[in-house]
Amino acid sequence: MSTKKFTDADLQTIIGNVLRYGVYSALSISLVGGIILLFTQSNKTINFSTFTEKNNNIVDVIQSISSGVLQGNGESIIYLGVLLLFLTPTLRLLLSLVSFILERDWLYIFISLLVIGIIVLSLSLGFSH
Repeated sequence: MSTKKFTDADLQTIIGNVLRYGVYSALSISLVGGIILLFTQSNKTINFSTFTEKNNNIVDVIQSISSGVLQGNGESIIYLGVLLLFLTPTLRLLLSLVSFILERDWLYIFISLLVIGIIVLSLSLGFSH
């Protein structure tokens, strides 16, 4: 019985598939949300002359999206697709960090950790909106 050793090429294939299927999933979810929104709110008039900024933190936004998705709200389902689209490169970054740790490439480990730190700091301090 021979076992194949896990190589860097295997991890790169996984990372590529995460990006591919993450984008496909986000597109599919957003499309379903758009269809639901079209059928449920197609007669609604939207006023574009005023803009109201919503100053919510990321936790409130995610809670609002998840409660809307559970209720079948098309707009929330579209936002879920957009959120998944944003999270796809973040997951790629984490998988790349694992790859760099396995290779013991200290420079890229540091750069990846720095980017992850900037993302976490930005989300936690509210610079993300």
